[in-house]
Amino acid sequence: MHQEDERFQDYFGRSVRALSDYLGIGFQIAASFAFFVLIGYWGDQQLGTSPLLLLAGVAVGMVGMVLVLLKVVNSANRESGKKKR
Repeated sequence: MHQEDERFQDYFGRSVRALSDYLGIGFQIAASFAFFVLIGYWGDQQLGTSPLLLLAGVAVGMVGMVLVLLKVVNSANRESGKKKR
């Protein structure tokens, strides 16, 4: 019974760590996209260039999302390579 408790705690701990990693990644992606979209919207309101800066913000936000994903994938690949050695 004691071994089962230890295995559950170990499994649960790893699950919580993985979940927090994925939530952090999701937050980074959403924040990077929303930041640039809101900056574009604000710029359009200030300058009266209705869709232009908003669309530019969407494009820059998408590039930011891709960069965050590439960073995460590269980090995961490095970690995977270290574990195999």
